[in-house]
Formats: sequence, structure tokens, C-alpha cells
Amino acid sequence: MKITAVVVTHNRIGKLRETVERLLAEPLDLVLVFDNASSDGTAEWLSQQQDKRLVVLRSDRNLGGAGGFSEALGQASELTDPDWIVVMDDDGRPMPGAIGVFRDMDHTGWDAIGAAVLTPDGQVCEMNRPYRNPFWHLREFLVTLAGRGRRGFHLRDKAYSTDAGTLAIDMASFVGLFVSRKALIRCGLPDARLFIYGDDQLYTLRMRREGLRIGFAPQVRFEHDTATTQGNSGVVLRPIWKAYYMYRNALIAYRVAAGLWFWPLVPVLLFKWHRKAGDYGPDAERFRRILRIAVRDGLTGRLERSHDDVLRISKPETGILPE
Repeated sequence: MKITAVVVTHNRIGKLRETVERLLAEPLDLVLVFDNASSDGTAEWLSQQQDKRLVVLRSDRNLGGAGGFSEALGQASELTDPDWIVVMDDDGRPMPGAIGVFRDMDHTGWDAIGAAVLTPDGQVCEMNRPYRNPFWHLREFLVTLAGRGRRGFHLRDKAYSTDAGTLAIDMASFVGLFVSRKALIRCGLPDARLFIYGDDQLYTLRMRREGLRIGFAPQVRFEHDTATTQGNSGVVLRPIWKAYYMYRNALIAYRVAAGLWFWPLVPVLLFKWHRKAGDYGPDAERFRRILRIAVRDGLTGRLERSHDDVLRISKPETGILPE
């Protein structure tokens, strides 16, 4: 069984170094690093590595995580035609022995398999917690409707027990996601226009809509050394321009996940998201402005806005909503 690892990086050489070293210690056939125009010495460090399994692709501009994964998955499949490709950001990495555990497990009936992603101190990494789409499963829908919120459809902690067995899920993140050759052929590549956030959610939901099966394997363990923080009402994004992609792409993902329930759900989402402004302190008004533009683009399905434009509308002095 041939397994290739794909890592997308941008200006985080410290985290990338640890990830690459961890990957090269695993039984992998190829490690492909996609360098998103880093300017912190990443290219120089990568060029000094001697392991022949390491392949580096460098972009002359930052394509974002979505663009990086799209390019890297396409290149990895052409270079080696692997049975499985495992994807991760530069701050996500397998725990020692994880790839061997994956090789030894039974893959029968699964088209993609998500690893259990933990923080460096061993806690469940909330931003990588898989879920079963409540709009597709009655039990999860009723539990969520009863007031449990995301706890109604995200996997619970007990699912992370190493003897829990592989569970069927609908969404897994791009940290420790193993994608089979069959899934890649059927679903193609992630949508590069998303730039960051939601590309993994939309890609795995697309797999499920194509009839493919995604499993969660708690015995395959990854570490996510993320610096993202939590405010009183959820994730606080820095730099603040990231909020545009988070909420625009979330609306696009909700439309796919919710189907006919999407439009009744929109007012609930907007009320919830506007409340997050308080977590941004003196940047609250900036957040509200970015959110308004993100919502408008998300509802209309606009994915063509350039990253330069997103940076412009996120500046403190910007006060006019762009077309």
C-alpha cells in the first residue's frame, strides 16, 4: 500500500520543521510539501534536506490553504499514484507510529479516514472534531434541536477511545485526513477559491453526497499545535481578515449541509455571529463590517473576490463596502 503525505505551509518554519521531521520518521512513500510563497527561510531549509522521499513544490504567491491543498493533491496523485494521501497543515503532524497504525488497520468499505486530532497536551482539538451532518441523520437532528448545539452532532469524547472502533462520519478536517485514490478520482480536488477555512468541510461533504464513506479511526492519532484562541462566543481570528473567509465559507458549507433548511437557518446564524463582535474588543466595528461583506458574498455564492481585496476591506481605515 502506497501512502503519500501532503503538507501545506506558509511562513511557519518552526512548526513545519517539526512536522517534516515527524513525517520522515514514519513509513511513508513520499512527503510533499507545498510552500505557499513563504518568506521566512522555509525554502532554504527545505532545500537542505537530504531524504529522497521529500518533494517540495513552491508557489510564487500565497494561494491559501485551499489553493495549496488543491495544487498539492493534484501533484501528489500524478507523481506517485498513491493508494492513500494523508493531508495536514504545517502545524498538524502524526503522533509517533500513527502511519504504521493506519497501515495495519482494516480499510475495507472506507473511501476516506480521519484521524483523532489532539492538542499537544492531549486534549481533543475542538476545531478538528468530526461530525455527522444533523440535516442527514434524524437522531443528530433531534438532539441538536433540543438545545445541545454542536454537541448534538459532533463526535463525543468517548468516540476518541482507541478501542472505540471506526465510526461513520460526514465531515473531517484536513489534519490527518487519509483520502483514497477512489475518492480523489470521484470528487476531484478541493475548491481553491475558498482560500482558507471550510475547504475540508465542503470537500468531505461532497464525498458523502457522492456516496463515498468516511470513517473516523480513533487509534490513528495526530497532533495539532494550533495557536487559535477561544473567546466568550467561539473562535477569535487573528489577523482579523481571516473572519471574512470563515463566515463566507461557512455560509456556503451550510447551504450544502442544510439543503432546504438553509434559509430558515440563516437568521439564527447571523444573530449568533453578530454576537461575536464583543470578542474583538476595539476591533468590534471592523469585525461587523467584514462580517457584513462576508455574509453578502456567502449568500450570493461569490468566490471571486481577490485576497488583496479582502485585505483592503479589513483595514481599520476602510469604511466603504466594496462592490
